[in-house]
Amino acid sequence: MNESSLGQELREEMENLIGPLARSLSNVILATDDRIALPPGSESALAEFSEALPEHGCGATATIERLLELNEAAGGNTGGPRCFHFVIGGSTPAAMAADLLATAYEAVTYTWLLSPVGVRMELQALDWLKEMFGLPRSWPGVMVTGATMANFVCLAAARQWWSEQLGFDVSATGLSGRPQMPVLTSGFVHASTLKVMAIQGIGRANVQQFSRDDFGRLDLVALEQALIDLKGQPALVIVNAGEVNAGEFDPVKEMIGLARQHNCWVHVDGAFGLFARLSPRTAHLVEGVEDADSVTVDGHKWLNVPYDSGYAFVRDYDLLARAFRYSADYLPDEHSDRPTPGAIGPESSRRARSFAVWATIKAYGRTGHRRIVEHCLDLAQHFSQQVKNAAQLELMNDVQLNIVAFRYNPGGLKEEQLNELNERLGEAVLADGRFLVGTSRIGSRIVFRPAFSNWRTRFSDVEEFAEVVLAIAKGLS
Repeated sequence: MNESSLGQELREEMENLIGPLARSLSNVILATDDRIALPPGSESALAEFSEALPEHGCGATATIERLLELNEAAGGNTGGPRCFHFVIGGSTPAAMAADLLATAYEAVTYTWLLSPVGVRMELQALDWLKEMFGLPRSWPGVMVTGATMANFVCLAAARQWWSEQLGFDVSATGLSGRPQMPVLTSGFVHASTLKVMAIQGIGRANVQQFSRDDFGRLDLVALEQALIDLKGQPALVIVNAGEVNAGEFDPVKEMIGLARQHNCWVHVDGAFGLFARLSPRTAHLVEGVEDADSVTVDGHKWLNVPYDSGYAFVRDYDLLARAFRYSADYLPDEHSDRPTPGAIGPESSRRARSFAVWATIKAYGRTGHRRIVEHCLDLAQHFSQQVKNAAQLELMNDVQLNIVAFRYNPGGLKEEQLNELNERLGEAVLADGRFLVGTSRIGSRIVFRPAFSNWRTRFSDVEEFAEVVLAIAKGLS
């Protein structure tokens, strides 16, 4: 039987593509420091993006050339040194190279059988992460897309625990006709947690937030009274280790200690804040996290691995297996000696995120990643000093970690006017494109909240950012 001509055509196309692709990758990676954060006029660059379905296509080479053109014209440089939006890390050299290899090998990590090395890398990397963060070594972990799905995993385990406390299996029978699951936290709760509560049928509006100010800081007395009022009913307490507007923390140790006096599952959302554990300067912020029942952390933030990468750690493997039960005659058992990570998490189709995580920890170790964290801590302190030095910039909160909350305040304006001015300034900074940074709110006040989590960012970058904000603001006045 003659081999299909299609197979031969595509093999030849791949062979012809390798050289140009290697050169393009080299150019893209080496230009990361210099490429603009957000190209101005991206809307017009994409105006002709929509087109009819190609009948025959233009081939791989022309398509990749067009992809490169589009990204240069309208792609955000989120891995570059001047992206301070959300909390986005870069990629270490080892992590980026390993991630490219994961794609080249087309590694699938649902189960050991499909990629023994990918699964073993995942388990090894998770063990290393637990050691770095001071979590119990006995806890199982699983890699997912990011903090939202890591919260999904941890809170699914919490919901499973809660249902079994009440004598039923929520994964089997659902929530219909069951009591409302109590969920208690501070005003620092992240939007991803509320999303998960909605997805899991608990409801975002049923999350009780106990705040003592408009910032969202925990009212510990009110939380304690609410737990007392439950009279031993099982409940979920969510501790927020790092909130996104200024990098503040719930009182981790005190909150866990209080919850332990009651019948609670304690979850710590440490998406980026858990990295405070890596430095002696900030480790106190997450003291006691090892006494929780589950912990979430992101890798594409401060671990500096490529998107997407997050990790869920839970004290009880069997709870995860029951919450994510996934079985069929052709699938391996979740308790097999040959591990199946896909059996204890939401994803059955799993790319090998483990390559990048394992590689970056193997390459740089605990010390290297502590240096990345402390570099970003230094950047935040340095930028806060730029804010203090500028008469028209106002620091909105003491810097605890890697986020600096500030606003432009020329003086003589009411709060409403300041909000309007800073909102316009935020849009103008994005339109300028030299820096990718967003605005948010602390209470009713609109603020900038640059987050520093990329090894590429330099002290000169944060100094220039302050200058750019002031120069653009002057043009708005």
